[in-house]
Amino acid sequence: MAQKFQLAGAVVLITGAASGIGAALATGLAAKGCKLLLVDRDPVGLDGIARRIRDRGAAVETRVVDLVDPEAIRALPDWAAGCFGQAGIGPVDILINNAGVALGGRFDETHLEDFEWLMDINLRAVVRMCHAFLPMLRARPAAQIVNLSSLFGLIAPPGQVAYCTSKFGVRGFSEALRHEYAGTGLGVTVVHPGGVATAISRNARGRRPPSDPEAAKRAAVEDEEAREAFGKFLTLAPTEAAAAIIRGIEARAPRIVIGKDARNAALIQRLMPVGYWKMMVRLSGGKL
Repeated sequence: MAQKFQLAGAVVLITGAASGIGAALATGLAAKGCKLLLVDRDPVGLDGIARRIRDRGAAVETRVVDLVDPEAIRALPDWAAGCFGQAGIGPVDILINNAGVALGGRFDETHLEDFEWLMDINLRAVVRMCHAFLPMLRARPAAQIVNLSSLFGLIAPPGQVAYCTSKFGVRGFSEALRHEYAGTGLGVTVVHPGGVATAISRNARGRRPPSDPEAAKRAAVEDEEAREAFGKFLTLAPTEAAAAIIRGIEARAPRIVIGKDARNAALIQRLMPVGYWKMMVRLSGGKL
């Protein structure tokens, strides 16, 4: 069994830290005595969570970054190395790749530019962040990479092709990376949250509107209805999800599945790897 990760004094970098699970992780890890490096593209939200944590006496540094930009990611290790008055080898002990976006609509309704935008943030940024920080993490006596996949990295419902592609990718990348560094001080955790009450559904990109005005109106109504329907499944508080992730980091767990919905879906998928979706639709009474 892996030795428990001592969080007190550890330096943690969190992407997507301005809201949702990221903000809850920042608050929870600060309470554990961690020093925090918070990254997000939302300067207002980032400043707000940083001020709340500083008011409680925690050490926090922030940086506004759009993870679509590879150059911005490549610049992060140098920034991290200069934080908290430390020089030389950077101080990051735990890297949490939490940032993510959503894109609704069937594959034949999806513009490839939107598909690529989602992949840049949900998958390529995870790979780029891990690659950028790997030398720093490997230099630490004990370090942990925590990559957030999703329930949709375990099952693949219709209408979520882009999101599932990215989250299954995060899962495969994380598992392979964990196997490569087995037996070293670097651990890799992949997280599969179920329906967590964040803004990801409200902020999801919908289909690009058709050129016909009436068709565009119908599409807008359908997209809003889809957001509302999906939002009803997002019931778990971000604080509960963050608490489960923090417990998993402390235990150096290789995989964390959060929420009854995710655990049940994972079980059905293992029992029925081909027909699981039909079974889940039947069990939901046709609501899925």
